Amino acid sequence: MKPWKAIDRAPAPGGGELVLHQRGEEFAIRVNGRELMSSRQHGSEEKMAEVACTGLGGKRPRVLVGGLGLGYTVRATLERLPPGAEVVVSELIPAVVTWNQGVLGPLAGRPLDDPRVKVETRDVGELLRQAEGHYDAVLLDVDNGPEALTQEENRWLYGERGLASIQRALKPRGVLVVWSASPDRAFATRLKRAGFATEVVETPARGKGGGPLHTLFIGRSG
Repeated sequence: MKPWKAIDRAPAPGGGELVLHQRGEEFAIRVNGRELMSSRQHGSEEKMAEVACTGLGGKRPRVLVGGLGLGYTVRATLERLPPGAEVVVSELIPAVVTWNQGVLGPLAGRPLDDPRVKVETRDVGELLRQAEGHYDAVLLDVDNGPEALTQEENRWLYGERGLASIQRALKPRGVLVVWSASPDRAFATRLKRAGFATEVVETPARGKGGGPLHTLFIGRSG
């Protein structure tokens, strides 16, 4: 088996280093030696888009995707939306956007080239705080879960203030989907207390290919 090779590096928020690795046709992004995402496992990211976008009405639904990753969530979102849709992708790290415009682009069929997509290279929390009744769906995959934070600054996002900001940013009957590597009962409880009709779904990391189970927290606004 071929060894992994580091092909690019970038500063990680809050310190440390983000490293893009390649092994043959496989890619992975790691921070400080810990794998954040891999092209081998993206079934749960695609499930996020299915849950969030199925049944969205209107000629121009608006969706916010927090966390670009390897592009799979954005691609799956686009596949479920009409031509007039708007997909805003919030990615804090410019290098991740550059990688998706280059070497990572073919993995998910170059979703950033789709005219429905607008990339914002800034914190998803900033976009949420500025929006009111704007989005039909919000998909958050910016950490490994509400407690497994990739940066401490994101903690507020999963707390009372962050969930209130998301509620305000959503249209009536809008949907929030939060990706997590593991279950988190406390977060599910906070989601309910914030006024969301809440559902927790476990889904395989590799979709029909199996793999470890990841958790999706689904909140529907009134």
